[in-house]
Amino acid sequence: MKRSTMVLSAALGLGLAATMAAVPASAVTAGQGAAHAKASYKTSSYVGSAAEEKNNKAFFEAVMKSARAKQAATPGLRSVTVTYDPSQAPSFATEIANSARIWNSSVRNVQLRAGSNADFNYYEGNDERGSYASTDGHGRGYVFLDYQQNEQYDSTRVTAHETGHVLGLPDHYSGPCSELMSGGGPGPSCTNPYPNSAEKSRVNQLWANGLKALDDKGVFTKVH
Repeated sequence: MKRSTMVLSAALGLGLAATMAAVPASAVTAGQGAAHAKASYKTSSYVGSAAEEKNNKAFFEAVMKSARAKQAATPGLRSVTVTYDPSQAPSFATEIANSARIWNSSVRNVQLRAGSNADFNYYEGNDERGSYASTDGHGRGYVFLDYQQNEQYDSTRVTAHETGHVLGLPDHYSGPCSELMSGGGPGPSCTNPYPNSAEKSRVNQLWANGLKALDDKGVFTKVH
């Protein structure tokens, strides 16, 4: 069965405003409550504009907040483990696992692990904007994987790209297919799911010695 024909609950409609996104209906569980559902989220899509760089930064900062707490609990930590919950995106279980393996084999200072009490979550469904990473900038974030877009584009590349936002990389749509964060820029024929050497280096720099926030001046530097 194609993912685009799969049906979630009738409440999946995201009801998004033009400049801010609510958490997906599928993400609202009894434990999260109404307050979480109404949170104002910023997004960065697989096919979008360079103007979304600020939103990429917000997502990264949200994850780094959790990472700082981990480092404080374990002084001298050399590698931070970022935990994700894939349970709400069962159709993409293979792609999510492959994305984690790709990143874990590409960088050394941060590792991705599936588990509970996650730093970020994956969700699936239908959204006219396609797949995206989203955060409220206060430690809560998620990656949304759109059915139709993941049929049009290579699904592992889409997933690895959105996960790259979690690790601190912004979009660079004008880049070549060899650049993972070029996203949908090179078109549907691009199937490369691996970060290039510059992207690997940038992630290792961001997470150096377990944790390094942005750069020395606290500025988020775009990968070219």
